[in-house]
Amino acid sequence: MRRIRQRNGKPNSESTGAEVADQGLANIGDERISGNVEETIARIREKLGENDDFTMRRFQVFGRYPAAMFYFSSMIDQAIVNRDILKPLMYMPAYLEDKPIEQDRLKSVLLDESLHHSEGKSEDRLAKLIGGIVRGQTIVAVEGLDAAIVVNTRDVDKRSIDTPATEQVIRGPREGFIEILNTNIALLRYRLQTSDLRVRSMEIGRKTASKVAVCYIDGVTNSDLVKEVQKRLSNIDIDAVLDAGYLEQFIEDNHISPFPQVQYTERPDKVVANLLEGRVAILVDGSPLALVVPTVFSQFYQSVEDYTERFLLMSAVRLARFVALIFSLVFPSLYVAIISYNPELIPTEFAVAVAGGRAGVPFPAVIEVLLIEISMEVLREATIRLPQQVGGALSIVGVLVVGQAAVAAGFASPITVVIIALTTIGSFATPAFNVALALRLLRFPLIIMAGIFGLYGVMIGLILIANHLLALQSFGVPYLSPLIPSDYQGLKDLLVRGPLWWMSKRPEFLYPRDKTRVSPDTMAQIKSPPDKVLNPANQSEKER
Repeated sequence: MRRIRQRNGKPNSESTGAEVADQGLANIGDERISGNVEETIARIREKLGENDDFTMRRFQVFGRYPAAMFYFSSMIDQAIVNRDILKPLMYMPAYLEDKPIEQDRLKSVLLDESLHHSEGKSEDRLAKLIGGIVRGQTIVAVEGLDAAIVVNTRDVDKRSIDTPATEQVIRGPREGFIEILNTNIALLRYRLQTSDLRVRSMEIGRKTASKVAVCYIDGVTNSDLVKEVQKRLSNIDIDAVLDAGYLEQFIEDNHISPFPQVQYTERPDKVVANLLEGRVAILVDGSPLALVVPTVFSQFYQSVEDYTERFLLMSAVRLARFVALIFSLVFPSLYVAIISYNPELIPTEFAVAVAGGRAGVPFPAVIEVLLIEISMEVLREATIRLPQQVGGALSIVGVLVVGQAAVAAGFASPITVVIIALTTIGSFATPAFNVALALRLLRFPLIIMAGIFGLYGVMIGLILIANHLLALQSFGVPYLSPLIPSDYQGLKDLLVRGPLWWMSKRPEFLYPRDKTRVSPDTMAQIKSPPDKVLNPANQSEKER
């Protein structure tokens, strides 16, 4: 008869984690281990099955009590196991050698006096123990104890912290997230050294049991936003979460919109900046990208450098970036509409040059632009998928050869190739890849509408896009905030980047609990005239 204990055959309502996330442990319920080591060994082996990297080590605690240690050798630090667990438990402390240890004191002696590890605890639920072994913990079961000792010995090889690959900056930090969750949280705490930073963890995925961390600043972030984020995440029931992008698709408000309602980034400084505004960050173990919610459209053409450089220079750069964003969306459709329906809008000399270049092209402008656009998208995708050593060379040679050959063969006009090239360059100027991808997708229906209705079709398409943006929300925040609805503080950081001392309040549309960003004393000091201590006139008077 099995002696492993079970409470009414029902899982504990407080139990979360491995026994819930792992479907293979679902039938264990709230089963508990007993003090019989052999039964515990049999039960753990039964659930874990045959694994070449699974290790079960028998030994004697203090030379008196039979015990067994369980771990996956591929996920632990063997030196820690030998030095901090096995050796201290095999050899009794000198001050206890001549003293008897009662059975009821054995657990406290092992945990509090013998174990040389700061992360040791006791656990009696079988599902928790097996889940801990799977995650890289070491389990020690001792004869006579109805709870096993759990020690965190996980040691998985990881890549070093390096410069973010997709968000390059000239002036700013060079640190990027990696795949290990604890390292990513440490990067946040390194930049945000405050006791108000809160990290709430949960596990999502029946098979992967992926650890997800929800980060926010207590006293700044709206509590309703935190509750809504945790609610949406807790409602996700999926077998595996392999990247943060899995969660993004579940928690966004509109699932069929081409525009992203969740921002992702691999820069810790960018996440900290968003946390300080009152947003919530979501980190996933195994993913080098953090999700930031809620999101508004203006975030996608802003860069980290906008705030590390002086405001006059970066305001001009941001305007150029925004023009390139609009340029990449409407330029091909405007070209098709003007060439096909309204050539009178082109200056005479330029119209003659365009007509000469299009002579001999067998396709109408809309077909020509669509073919070149599709060719450019295929070339761009091929460049991304190719090995890094040949990808750059192919992109340059491909554009030159294909473009020149298309013009020489009469397949396309030179002006069309120039238009598509400028449009592609404009899409590269958008810092956020997911928004650039959305604009690339929307270019095609705009080109088709321009080919059918001319400039009227372009305007209809832009009105539909604007109407969709006006209706879009991210966790209840209007997507075009702070423009619509208008927020005076937010407008200072919309098209241009105002001075840091102008942006004294946090964005109003996030409803932060603490609205003040820059203190009034700092504002007064900035407005007061500076002390010119090294002015030659002042120095001359002092010398006299």
